[in-house]
Amino acid sequence: MRQLVGTILLTIVTAAATLALLQVLGPDWTLFPPATCLATHCFCEIPHTDSLLLQPANSWSSLGFGLVGFWIMLAPPRSETAFGGLPALWFGFTAVIIGVGSFLLHATLTLWGQFYDVLGMYLLSGFLLAYAVQRWRGWSNSAAMALYLAICAILIALLWIMPETRRWLFAAVLVVALTIELVMARPLRPRVRVSLFGYGLLANTIAFGIWILDNTRTLCMPDSLLQGHAAWHLLGAVAVYFNYLYYRSEQPRATSQVGP
Repeated sequence: MRQLVGTILLTIVTAAATLALLQVLGPDWTLFPPATCLATHCFCEIPHTDSLLLQPANSWSSLGFGLVGFWIMLAPPRSETAFGGLPALWFGFTAVIIGVGSFLLHATLTLWGQFYDVLGMYLLSGFLLAYAVQRWRGWSNSAAMALYLAICAILIALLWIMPETRRWLFAAVLVVALTIELVMARPLRPRVRVSLFGYGLLANTIAFGIWILDNTRTLCMPDSLLQGHAAWHLLGAVAVYFNYLYYRSEQPRATSQVGP
């Protein structure tokens, strides 16, 4: 119960703080450089130019990542799992950053909102890649941290210099991370619950299909609160949660009798 209450309260506080920031900066978002996605209409939902939140459905649905992130961060420690402490806290925190960044993008449709939206995705995908390499190669925490910081530094620099490449870079890092996890790291830990990872992949696959339908306006109701991109947010948050459960199912190497 404490975890649930804490998750809800922290999500509300985060939403309130984000709204307060937007109130200070807005609501005239035309004063800022526009997001590059405006060339393709920034998804189906029509911007409400008279509102603080240009895309309310896409904005509020972003909080799904915040709920999942805070739930992970407030999870009670378990001695029977190899995934805990700082890695688990940071994993949850990256989900919160994704939620806030996505909220800022869809509320403002500005270039700086887009930057923070993609920043969270890079922090998460970089974590997935560095953690997979660490568990595959048996690296120390400091070596894995150095790899993670290097990945994030490169991705953020490219995001700043070439923001139009953001989606392809995110997809590339994610594919590499998932491949190393499934092909290299997972076989060394046979008692981890692979089905949980599969559920996350399924949620991501469905979400990506909806994302395509929304982005291409194949399935589009611009004035509705039922938005495909909002469903993408919620399913993406579900995928993050299953990833967390997958990591949490792994036993410490000292007791699992597996691993390099």
